[in-house]
Amino acid sequence: MIAEGKRQAPLKIDPATDELITQAAHFLGMTKKDFVAEAARAYLDLRREEVRRGMAESMRVLDGSLSSSVAALTGLSPDRIEELGGVGDWTE
Repeated sequence: MIAEGKRQAPLKIDPATDELITQAAHFLGMTKKDFVAEAARAYLDLRREEVRRGMAESMRVLDGSLSSSVAALTGLSPDRIEELGGVGDWTE
């Protein structure tokens, strides 16, 4: 659901995908906007468990520390970050 007051953003896709969307929407008797919205919901429903696992992993990684934030942003393990000199003290 779109939050009230939030503006719509254009979706940038390649021409081949746009053609698929256009044809599918036409033959299903719906707008391209409605087709993409329904397709996105269906796709996320199919991959719900993968999304849940990703969210759970993010929560395990982020413990509120600067080190965990750097690890999440860089993909480096906390041990590797320490090997490279750590994150220092950024609170000052």
